[in-house]
Amino acid sequence: MAGVELTAAEALLAWLEHLAHERRLSPRTLEAYGHIGRLYVAFLERHRGETLTLKAMGTITAAEVRAHLADRRSGDHPLAARSLSQTLSAVRGFHAFLDRRLDTPAPQLAQVRGPRIKPALPRPVSEDQARGLLAEPDADPDAEPWEAARDRAVLSLLYGCGLRISEALSLTRAEAPLGDTLRIVGKGSKTRIVPVLPAVRSAADAYLALLPFILQPADPLFRARRGGPLSPRHVQASVQRLRGRLGLPERTTPHALRHSFATHLLGAGADLRSIQELLGHASLSTTQKYTGVDAERLLSAYSAAHPRASGA
Repeated sequence: MAGVELTAAEALLAWLEHLAHERRLSPRTLEAYGHIGRLYVAFLERHRGETLTLKAMGTITAAEVRAHLADRRSGDHPLAARSLSQTLSAVRGFHAFLDRRLDTPAPQLAQVRGPRIKPALPRPVSEDQARGLLAEPDADPDAEPWEAARDRAVLSLLYGCGLRISEALSLTRAEAPLGDTLRIVGKGSKTRIVPVLPAVRSAADAYLALLPFILQPADPLFRARRGGPLSPRHVQASVQRLRGRLGLPERTTPHALRHSFATHLLGAGADLRSIQELLGHASLSTTQKYTGVDAERLLSAYSAAHPRASGA
C-alpha cells in the first residue's frame, strides 16, 4: 500500500478503517475523527490550491497546521481551547498512521504546540444529592435486596471514604466486616490509611448479611448478579440509572462522589494536607483544585443571598 500513489482523502479513509477494524473505536469516535480529518484535508487543499497526494502530506509545514487551527478557532462556530486540543490530537494521530503504515512522515508537525487548557474544576454533587443517591438503591424495584445493599455499600465507600471505583472494588472478603480504617493501595502503588465512618461500616455489614455467595478470603468482596466480581461499568450504569430516577444532573457520576467527599470536607473546615492524604494524591497541587470548587460555591451562595450582590 505504501507504494501506491494515494490521494490525501484516500489515505484518510485508510486511517479511519484502521481505527474501526484494528483499534475498534466506537462509531461516535470514528465520526468525530472523520469530521476532523475531512476538515483538515479540505483546508490544506484550499490552502495549496490543489488535490493533495499522499506524498504531499509529508511536506505539510508547522505553519499550515497552525493556520488550520486558527481557522477552526474563528468563523461562525469557533472551537474552544479543549476542542482545538482534541483537533490537534486527531491530526497527530492521522499523521502518525501515515508515518507508520504508509511511510509518509511529516517531521514539521512536532513543532506545533496545542492551546493552553485551563484545568477543569471537579464537579461535585451537593450533600443532599449525595445522600439521596446513597438512599435510592433501596427503592430500586429491579434489584434484589442484596444487590441494593451492595450498591449502597459501594457508593458509601466512594462518598464516605473518598475511594476511586477501582479501590472500592479491590476490597476483598478478608477485609470485611470493615474496621475503623482501611488500608488502600491507590495509583502508583501509593498506600494510604482511610478512616471508615460508622455509616459506611453499617452499609457494608448490611451487604454482607444478604450476600448469597460464599467467598474465599482473597476473593473480591463485591459480586455481580451471577457471582463474578463486580465491574466498574456496573457501578457507572447503576449511578446513571439512579440519577435518572432522582432527576440529578449528568455530572452525578461515581467519581463525582469522590470529588464531593473532598469538597464537603474542605467546606467543613478540613485542611488541604489532610484531604491530600485521604485522597492519596501524590502532589498537593492536585488537591488544591478543590479550593476553587469551594470558592465557587461560596461566591454562588453570596450572590444569591447578599442584599447588595445584585448591585442595587
